[in-house]
Amino acid sequence: MSIALEDLELPNPPRRRILLTLEYDGTGFAGLQTQAQGERTVQQELEAALSKIPGARPKIWPCGRTDAGVHAIAMPVHYDTLDSIPTEKIPYALNSLLPTDIRAIAAQEVAPDFHARKSCYWREYRYRILQRRMPPALDRHRVWWIPHSLNLIPMRHALEFLVGTHDFRAFAVKEERSTVREIYRAHLEVWPTEGGREVWLEFVGSGFLRGQVRSMVGTLVEIGLGKRDSSSIQNLLANGTRKDAGPTAPAQGLYFVRAGYQPYRQ
Repeated sequence: MSIALEDLELPNPPRRRILLTLEYDGTGFAGLQTQAQGERTVQQELEAALSKIPGARPKIWPCGRTDAGVHAIAMPVHYDTLDSIPTEKIPYALNSLLPTDIRAIAAQEVAPDFHARKSCYWREYRYRILQRRMPPALDRHRVWWIPHSLNLIPMRHALEFLVGTHDFRAFAVKEERSTVREIYRAHLEVWPTEGGREVWLEFVGSGFLRGQVRSMVGTLVEIGLGKRDSSSIQNLLANGTRKDAGPTAPAQGLYFVRAGYQPYRQ
């Protein structure tokens, strides 16, 4: 569906705040946020598209951040605009201007004081691990391929220790903020695939530190491989540092799933 932007303008339209939901393949991006060296980012591409819509302020405020190679299923961002494009047509207008690895999938008008990050109560992430003998072709940029067997029982046990309010400094990378966060849900799902299985590690929390989810996943994989005990999570939360935890899992297996603007209910 094509939108003629000049046909949608009205004289002196009121300022609106738009909550936009994005889906993107992070493979070709240096992350979500604009980078100092001008690398290609999601924010850069979206703001370039907004700059072509008369009345739209080419500045977005995302719910969170994703690193290079990390994907998003439903990432909320907001922006302000004086355009008069009907809200339901905004995704069509933007998608005609965006590259194919970013898509606006929904838009809604929100209150002037709404903020995609500050108004958010919780965020959900998913990490996909592919277990089979042969490496993937189609999903090579979307999963962490681990050919070795993982023992899921101690991994599930370890996940229980992560739920609650803790100091997650042992899983933080170059973090200057407070490292105390609350995780509401930490869950493991298994899905059969051709020649193997996928293991999904899912986390819902009030917020996450830089590198936290991938560091937790790397530690959980070490537990599944028998390289550390599940109870080591307790020690890491009590007095661990980043060097005590497991490796950082590859970026391509991580997905920002969704965010919530009401208190979390499991």
